[in-house]
Amino acid sequence: MKRILAMLLVVSLAFGAIASIAAQPKSRLLTDATGIDDKSFNAAAWRGILEFYGDTWTKTAKRGKFYDVLTAQTQDMYIPNLMQASDEKYDLIIVTGFTWADALTEVAAKYPTQKYLIVDVDWVGKPNVMEAIYSEHEGSYIVGVAAALKAKADKIANPKFGFIGGIPGPTITKFEMGWVQGIKAVLPGAQLVDYYANDWGKPELAKAQAKNWYDSGVYTIFSAAGGTGNGTIAQAKEYRSQGKNVWAIGVDSDQYQDGIYSGTKSAVLTSMIKRVETSTKVALQAVKAGTFKGGVVVFDTKGEGVGFSDSNPELGKAIVNQVNAIRKDIISGKVKVIPTYSEAKAKGLAPANLQASDNQ
Repeated sequence: MKRILAMLLVVSLAFGAIASIAAQPKSRLLTDATGIDDKSFNAAAWRGILEFYGDTWTKTAKRGKFYDVLTAQTQDMYIPNLMQASDEKYDLIIVTGFTWADALTEVAAKYPTQKYLIVDVDWVGKPNVMEAIYSEHEGSYIVGVAAALKAKADKIANPKFGFIGGIPGPTITKFEMGWVQGIKAVLPGAQLVDYYANDWGKPELAKAQAKNWYDSGVYTIFSAAGGTGNGTIAQAKEYRSQGKNVWAIGVDSDQYQDGIYSGTKSAVLTSMIKRVETSTKVALQAVKAGTFKGGVVVFDTKGEGVGFSDSNPELGKAIVNQVNAIRKDIISGKVKVIPTYSEAKAKGLAPANLQASDNQ
């Protein structure tokens, strides 16, 4: 009798394990041409998917069974890729970036029972679309403060700071406005320059611009340009290996490792961490729990949506402590960061000659 009960218990546990596995939602990530190896935005979204399913970047045992990714080499593949995934009835379809907004708006209306997540968009307005947005201006303010404090610590005379954006729009403007305000909070007279590559996947454009700027005396460059921004890090690595005191600021993920040029020395001073992985995990958990609903979800500093990296020892403990104090001030509301260029310009917090745009 005991043996029978033991066997029943084993069978019960086995069925329970199978049911648990079966309860896992199936998901597909759709990316632009830069793919999940952009070391930035798409990589972060993919990392959240991996973490949800208990996989890692190098061990993807459940890929193909519970989740996968499809890259669109051109934007005219956005709608076909969305429709294909919808026809295949994934429990959740994930897209990243505002370039997907129009395609998703069209397809989501045709598949009202399909669940979608889009990151960096808050205007789709469909009941089956969760829209995750981040307070990039807050995280960018924090790294702006860090860069300016480092310039002060290095006793840089008349420091210049650069910003390289991908495609102009309100999301990238939030990055630039936070960066500018953070720098000016420490160094009100700092010189600021910006450049937009109008592309997410051309690092050669950022590298060429970074070289020109570094040669003209720019001390630190922050790029919010997807894979394009990797060119900034490449140039900073090249120059720091030659002994030049210039820095790159990483974005979305901690890019300290990407900036290593000798031993543990990295050309990436800090990174504005945008935890895109949080939104993918939140959406997948909601699907699994049966609580998924459309609408806008905001991930800010207080909610651990954005932050900064202290991986680089050259940032220094004193600066890290000061930056963490600023972070607390943002969380408490003592420091308020303006996300739009029009308002920042009107309040004298941003120069009038920048290329940032509040329009989509």
